[in-house]
Amino acid sequence: MYRFLWSRQWVILTLLGLVMMPTMVRLGFWQLHRHEHRVANNKIIAASLKAAPVEVESVTHPGAVLPKTDLYKSVTATGHFDTAHEVVARHRTAGNDGSDDTSGGGQEVGYHVITPLVLADGRAVLVNRGWISPGNDPTAFPKITPPPSGEVTVTGRLRPDETTSSTGIRNRSGLPDRQIMLISSTVDAKYMPHTLLSGYMELVSITPKPGPHQPALIPEPDHSSIGPHMAYAIQWWLFTGMVPVGWVVLMRRERAERLAAREKQDNPESPQEPEGSVPVAV
Repeated sequence: MYRFLWSRQWVILTLLGLVMMPTMVRLGFWQLHRHEHRVANNKIIAASLKAAPVEVESVTHPGAVLPKTDLYKSVTATGHFDTAHEVVARHRTAGNDGSDDTSGGGQEVGYHVITPLVLADGRAVLVNRGWISPGNDPTAFPKITPPPSGEVTVTGRLRPDETTSSTGIRNRSGLPDRQIMLISSTVDAKYMPHTLLSGYMELVSITPKPGPHQPALIPEPDHSSIGPHMAYAIQWWLFTGMVPVGWVVLMRRERAERLAAREKQDNPESPQEPEGSVPVAV
């Protein structure tokens, strides 16, 4: 009675289920790995934010590749800001950019103000001083409140150079003067007369204290949320288990329908007596 399983319809349905099951298992593990990556990132970020700041020159240098363990590492630098070579990064929101460590914040699109801080040895480090509104003319360099002049000490969170693959931001040529897409010591070196340390600092504080109307500081990254990845992993695995269960349910239903059809064929119903006829007593 199970010969129908060899029909074209059932062979295709069975093969489809056999393909779907390992695919959904792999999707579940993919989401699990994303969950583990998020948890590991949260631990690194939390440890970096709690640690005492160290001098930026001790953790980065020109051309360095920043290790994952230095993600959002708290660093300090002393020098003077070179506002003459200040640039702005386009299409930025008031919140933190990124994927696994997004902190949210305002969603209005504007600029991030990137100012080189020139160190005592003549090298410089890029400092993201925060977010400003785009203004009315996107082709003109915006008006930006300057930082304190003279020697300052800056504390910030160390970030690696941005790339298109890490941020999803596509670099473009032909932008208005002193406007950039990626915050990168290598990509943006052409705008600066200084040798740049790898990565950049996300500003937390400046000493001496700056005046009013400064760019809005980038908020601290979220390192408590773990995202929905574990729930997605469980969903994929539940879907995997539903495939054989659904296959069995459909198979038993069709078998029952075929048995009922065969029984009806083998035992046709007796013709009904005409309505209104009177049975004859024997």
